[in-house]
Amino acid sequence: MSIPLVTGVLLADDHPIVRHGLRDILNAEADFRVVDEVDHGAEAVQRALQEDIHLAILDVTMPRMTGLQATRELAHRRPELRILMLSMHENEQFLFEALRAGASGYVLKTAADRDLVAACRATMRGETFLYAGAVTALVRDYLDRARDEDHVDPLTPRELDVLKLVAEGHTSDEIAELLVISRKTVDRHRANMLEKLGMRDRVDLTRYAIRRGLIAA
Repeated sequence: MSIPLVTGVLLADDHPIVRHGLRDILNAEADFRVVDEVDHGAEAVQRALQEDIHLAILDVTMPRMTGLQATRELAHRRPELRILMLSMHENEQFLFEALRAGASGYVLKTAADRDLVAACRATMRGETFLYAGAVTALVRDYLDRARDEDHVDPLTPRELDVLKLVAEGHTSDEIAELLVISRKTVDRHRANMLEKLGMRDRVDLTRYAIRRGLIAA
């Protein structure tokens, strides 16, 4: 994708104050314009599919669908879109999952006033932007993987979708409606997750979801 003269940006964060602050930073630059703001991941996916959005900045943890899940779907449905992950957490797991999902960079909210514009420009050039300290984490992860090449995520992407909604307190019927699947399929995913993870109930799944960063503690 060629770099547009003015990059149309979508901001997705469930905190209005954060969105407004990011909007002010970007709109102060001649080469960026925030064209829309949303407050959850599912809405971010629908809006970011539109052609006036060149760059989506997504918060890691949002209701309904996390920034990580939204990134995964957008990378599949609109691969030319540039995606930048935003987080309060200097968390290696979030970082790795963001890069695997298709994000081009990872910016800490605590350093957004310093890093955001540079991260956006790097992302639009097709480069990867990482917060300070992330290189050390990536090197450590590479070495760990070299020792354990058989490591795989125990849950499928769809099971992660169901897990997030279970942890948010949705009923099986609600989950079925949100994901456009049958109640029977939801129950099967739930049973599979419990078996794979060696867990007993919703409480165990919720704790696991928190550790995975699917919902906030």
